[in-house]
Amino acid sequence: MDQYEFIRTAHRVYGKNITELARQTGHSRNTIKKAIRGEPWGYKERESQPSPVLGPYQSIIDEWLKKDQEQPKKQRHTGRRVFNRLVTEHGFAGCESTIRRYVRKTRIDLGLDLSCQVFIPCEPDAGREAEVDWGVAMAVIAGASVRLKFFCMRSKFSGKHFVRFYPCERQQAFFDGHIKAFEFFGGIFPVLIYDNLTTAVRKVMQGRQRLEQECFRKFRAYYSFDARFCNPASGHEKGGVEGLVGFARRNYMVPVPEAASIDELNEKILRQCLAYGFHTMAGREQSVDTLYEEEKHSLFPQPEAAYSNIQPNDGRADKYATVMVDKNRYSIPWRYVGQKLKILLHVDQIEIFAGTKKLAVHERLFGNNKWSLNPDHYLELIQQRPMSFDSARPIRQWRKQWPESLHRLLASFCSSQGETKGIKDFISVLMLYKANRPGDVEAAVELALEKNISTSDGVLHILIYANETGNATSPLADWPSLPLPDVTVYGVLGGVH
Repeated sequence: MDQYEFIRTAHRVYGKNITELARQTGHSRNTIKKAIRGEPWGYKERESQPSPVLGPYQSIIDEWLKKDQEQPKKQRHTGRRVFNRLVTEHGFAGCESTIRRYVRKTRIDLGLDLSCQVFIPCEPDAGREAEVDWGVAMAVIAGASVRLKFFCMRSKFSGKHFVRFYPCERQQAFFDGHIKAFEFFGGIFPVLIYDNLTTAVRKVMQGRQRLEQECFRKFRAYYSFDARFCNPASGHEKGGVEGLVGFARRNYMVPVPEAASIDELNEKILRQCLAYGFHTMAGREQSVDTLYEEEKHSLFPQPEAAYSNIQPNDGRADKYATVMVDKNRYSIPWRYVGQKLKILLHVDQIEIFAGTKKLAVHERLFGNNKWSLNPDHYLELIQQRPMSFDSARPIRQWRKQWPESLHRLLASFCSSQGETKGIKDFISVLMLYKANRPGDVEAAVELALEKNISTSDGVLHILIYANETGNATSPLADWPSLPLPDVTVYGVLGGVH
C-alpha cells in the first residue's frame, strides 16, 4: 500500500512518468500503469479452479448425489460416505475435507437436500390470527408431584398470551382452554392456527385439507372462527406459540410451581400472563398491552352464553355401588345399585343422576382404575355389617384424614359397648358429618371425650345444643350446681313416729 501511494502521488502531484517510476520502485511498467489507472488491486480470482486430484471423480460424485433424491432421507450419502466409497471402490488418494467441501457445494448447486431452512419475514394483521398449542410440565399439587398439560393461546400481532393447566389434553380440556382464553382476550380471533392434534383433526388429507372431528366442527361453528392447520412436522408454521410453550415453562414454571389445587395454580399463572402485558418484545417499540389495545377491536364478540362443554353419558350402578366412567369408578348411594343412571361429564367434575335426582358429584379422575368413593354412600350399609368396617375401602381412605379425636372416640365406644355395638354406634357419629360442618362435629367429639361420653346420642346432644345456642361447651361446663340438702327435716319425721 505504501508503494501504491508513492506511485500515485509521484505521478499525479510531481509529474513523474512511468519509466522513471518503474526505475525507482523496481516494478514493471504494467504494474505502474495499473496503480495509476485504478484502485488498489488484490489477487484476481480464477474463473475456474483446477482440481487435479478430485477432477476425475467429480462426475461419479454428482451421479451419486442425484440418485439420492430417489432414496429415503436417512439413507442418502454423507460427505464421509462419499469419501469412503471413493477410496474403497475407485482408489481415491485425496483428503476427506476436499470431498466434504465438494459435496456441500454440489448439493447447493443441484438444489439437493439443503440442510438450512429459509424463512420469510412476516407482519401479521392486528386482531386477525392467534396460535394454539399444548405443553407439558411438572407441578406439585397438594404435596404430590404430578405431570400436567398446559394450554397456550397467543396473538400473532401483539404477543399477548394465555396459559392454563389441565390434568390431560382431552377434547373437553381443549374446548375449556378455548373458552377461558376467549374470556381472557375479551373476544374471538377470526383465525386460529393449530398443528394436526387429534382432538381437532380426524384425518389429514392431501395438501391443506383436513377431515375435522365432528365435535370440533360444532365448537368452531358456535364461536364462528376459522381453523388453519400446519403441515405435518412443521411446527415452525406457528412458531410464536411454539416459543411461548418454552417461554412459559422456563419463566412461569421454574422453580417447579406448588399449589393446593390446579385451580390455585391457574390463578398464579393467570397473574403472570397479565403481568407479561407490560413487557416490550424484541424488535417492537410498544408494550404487549399497547399493541393488544390496537387489535382487540378487531376480535369477534363472544356469544351471550358460553359453549356447553358437557358430555352426557349413560351408565348402570354395579354391585360395588359405583359407576364406571373412562375406566375409573365413582360411588353413588348404595340403594341405587343396579339402576340405570345419567352421567354428566364436566372438564373437572362428574355429576350422577337417577332421573332428575342428583345422586352424587365427584371430582373427575384421570388415568385408569382409580376409585372416587364418598363414605356417606356406604355408612348405612356398613352399619348393617359392622365387621366390614376395618376393611371397607371408603372407610380406609377416609380414615387417613380423620383427626386424632375420632380414633380415640372409636376406641372409647368399642371399650365401653363392645366391638360390634361400638362400631355401629360410632358410625352414627360419622353420619353427623353429612348434615353438619366438620368443625362442629369434631368440637362435639372433643367435648364428649373430655366428659367421658361413650354414646352417639351424647355427641348428638352436644351438637344440637351447640347449634341452638352457638356454644358447644356450655351444656356440661356451665351446668348449675344443686342447693345444699336440709337434713333437719329428717328430725321432724322422727318426732312424728
